[in-house]
Amino acid sequence: MVRLSRAELQEHNRARVLAAAREEFAERGYRDAKVDVIAQRAELTRGAVYSNFPGKRALYFAVLADLVERAAVPADPQRGRDAAEALGALARAWVTSPAFDPLHRDFEAEVAAEEVTRRPYAQLLRLDALLLALALEHLDPVPPPAGAPPRRAVRLAGLVLTALHGASGLAGAAPGFGEAFDLVSACERLAGLELNDWWPWPEHPPPVRAEDAPWRPPAVTDLVRGEPVTPDGDGVVVVLGLNRLAAAEGAVRAGGPVTVVMVTAAPGELAPLARLVVARLCGCLRQAFRGDAWPAVRVVCDEAGALAAAAGVPAVSDETEVAVRVERGRVVARAEGAGAGHAVAVGARVRR
Repeated sequence: MVRLSRAELQEHNRARVLAAAREEFAERGYRDAKVDVIAQRAELTRGAVYSNFPGKRALYFAVLADLVERAAVPADPQRGRDAAEALGALARAWVTSPAFDPLHRDFEAEVAAEEVTRRPYAQLLRLDALLLALALEHLDPVPPPAGAPPRRAVRLAGLVLTALHGASGLAGAAPGFGEAFDLVSACERLAGLELNDWWPWPEHPPPVRAEDAPWRPPAVTDLVRGEPVTPDGDGVVVVLGLNRLAAAEGAVRAGGPVTVVMVTAAPGELAPLARLVVARLCGCLRQAFRGDAWPAVRVVCDEAGALAAAAGVPAVSDETEVAVRVERGRVVARAEGAGAGHAVAVGARVRR
C-alpha cells in the first residue's frame, strides 16, 4: 500500500468531508445537518472535520463553492451578439446552474445572519457587478461626450444581479413561484435601460512609491476564466481584503492588465464564500458572452496569502488595500490605502 504524505492525507480527508457534508446538507438542509453525522458519513472523527473546516457554516460555503467550481460550463450556441442577447443567455445559464440547486436554499439566510458575512458578501456582489458590466460595455460600448466622465454599465449589471439572486432565493423559499422564461425576458429588456451611469475618478489617491523587487508569483486560479494561471506578466496587482473589493474598479478603469487578489483574515470561512460568489457568476458569464467580451481582469482568491506575500504583503486583513505595478518581472511601484489600485495604475505621484 502506498503511504500518503501528510498533505495528501489532509486533502484526501477534506474531500471525504466535503462529499459527506454535501449528502447531509442535501438530505436534511443546512439547519438540521449535524457535524457529528457528517463525520460518521466520512468515516472520520469530529476533530478531523474541524481540522479542515472551522465550523458548519464554513463547511456549507465550501460545499457550495465546490459544487459551482466543478460544474461543467457548456458553450451556449446562443451566446449574445449584443447586450440584450447576452443578458438573456446569462439568465438561461443562471436558472440551469448550481445556483438553483436545492443545496442553495439556506445560503442567503446564512449570509445575512451576521455582519462578518454580510459585509464581504455585499462587496463580492459589487465585484460581480463590475465583471458583468465590463462584459456588457465591450458588447455595447457607449463613448462619453468630449470631456465627460467615462460611461459604464455597473448599475445596470447590479439590477440584473438583483433579479438573478432574487430568483435564486425564491426558488428555495417558494418553489414553483415564477417562470424561468419571464426572468430571461426581463433580463433581455433590462439591456435597454438608460441609467446615466458614469465612473467618478478618485480625487485623493495615495502616493505611489518607486520600488525594485523581484516578482515571483505562484500559480493560482483565475476565477473569471476558471483556469490556472501564473500572473507573471506586466500589469497591476491589487491586493484587496473582502471588505474593500469595490476598490477594484479604480484599477480597472485606469486601463491595462489588472489582477485582483482577494484576501481575508478568516480564510477558512470567507474564502469559500468569495470563491462561490465570483465563480457562480463567471461560470454563467462564460456561457453567455463571447470570449472576446469576457472581462480582461483576473480575479484570484488567495486563500493561503501566497500571492499577497509575493507582492510584499505578508500580513492581510479584510481591510487590506495595496497595489503594485509589475514590469519585466520586477515590482517597480507600490501604493497603500484607499485608491491604491487606481494610483498605481495611472502612475500618479511617484516618489523616487
